[in-house]
Amino acid sequence: MLDTFRSDTRAIEGLPVRLVVALVVGVASMSVMLNMLSGVQGLATSELDVKPTPDVVGPGAQTLDFTVVDHEGDPVEGATVIVKSGTAEIDGVATAKTGDGGSATVRVDAELGANREDGTLVVDVKPPAGGSFVDRRENTNVLVVQD
Repeated sequence: MLDTFRSDTRAIEGLPVRLVVALVVGVASMSVMLNMLSGVQGLATSELDVKPTPDVVGPGAQTLDFTVVDHEGDPVEGATVIVKSGTAEIDGVATAKTGDGGSATVRVDAELGANREDGTLVVDVKPPAGGSFVDRRENTNVLVVQD
């Protein structure tokens, strides 16, 4: 029986090595595909947006109301609204957490620089922990206009 294997000319000499290489490449490809499938859950996120009220104010002390909504327009509870200086200035950073109805109230004292007729306050959102929310796009800024 051993003589028949030795005399068989149809065998490929490097087959075991090629088989191992194919197996390694196959396993690597499978792990990449499974990682992509498990990453689909990461793609199922909802972009948050902020709706300021009012969105145009004058300089000075202001109370701004914000509503944080998801991509379907539903309010989001537990998000943190962050208001900071843009081309208009405030002292530090103002924050507030959204409650029921996705609303938060922030008090700011906006100032415009010398020779400026208008400026903006930048609004960011920190999504609630443990949710599938993200804030990657720019939110609606608050416009500060000289009276």
